Amino acid sequence: MDSLGVVEVVSIASGAELADGMVKVANVELLRAAPLCSGRFLIYVSGDREAVQTSVLFARDSQKKLVGSFVISNVSPLLIEAFKKNEAAKRGEALGIVESRNVSAGINAADKAVKKSDVRLLKFVSGQGIMGKSFFVLGGDVAAVREAVETASEALADRLVEAVVIPNPAEAMASALTGGVR
Repeated sequence: MDSLGVVEVVSIASGAELADGMVKVANVELLRAAPLCSGRFLIYVSGDREAVQTSVLFARDSQKKLVGSFVISNVSPLLIEAFKKNEAAKRGEALGIVESRNVSAGINAADKAVKKSDVRLLKFVSGQGIMGKSFFVLGGDVAAVREAVETASEALADRLVEAVVIPNPAEAMASALTGGVR
């Protein structure tokens, strides 16, 4: 897998139908097809770039109302790992928290941030329990975290809710955000 396709649909029923079509039109793996608490539906597909582009183009060309869609080529392994599990913060490292109005734009911004700067993607939260928004937590030295947060903020543009850098977070806060400190 070198590419990730992300499609966020306004309707759960339409999203399910669209996900089915996306895996039928191209040789992609369906990584996630699930409703979000906001009544939206989120679809992740992976595979080679051409197949993922074909699948996402099918979604874009449909008559379904999309919140967002992205194809991320050469997707960062840090992003894929963050989907699977959180990583504990390191004592004394800066934390960056970036909040997006939707999941698809947040995924794209997180990928751009970790590719631009020498940071770790500690956590990615996608939509459940936060009204369809997403947020992610970055860790590293202050300068790198600031650069990554700026990159993510620029990528999000009007989809940015808020972005902050905490240079030396309290251990309790770092643990609350990431699930632990080491």
